[in-house]
Amino acid sequence: MSTMKFCGICNNKLYPEEDTEQTRLIYVCRNCDYQEAADNNCVYRKEINHSVGERSQGLQEVAADPTLPRTKSVRCAVCNYSEAVFFQATAKGEEGMTLFFVCCNPNCGHRWRD
Repeated sequence: MSTMKFCGICNNKLYPEEDTEQTRLIYVCRNCDYQEAADNNCVYRKEINHSVGERSQGLQEVAADPTLPRTKSVRCAVCNYSEAVFFQATAKGEEGMTLFFVCCNPNCGHRWRD
């Protein structure tokens, strides 16, 4: 787990840097000459926790994403809309990739897989 580190001399924040001579990660103080070797190579970690409502809203954002490919060759089983975005991802509990579709109807947002 990555945590903030502080200088043992002046108590300012330590910043990660590469020690190019020894090819290792170190933490250095920008206020004084204090340095310490990193005990772990993790510099930053971000954990995202979603509630159920946030996940369903995320599907509507997926349908509006202009970078995702779109198709008109499938129809939504819920609203019969003729356009969907699609992407590949790993399905929970399954091996390999699964093709997911999200309905582009702003009032629907139904998701299904192929």
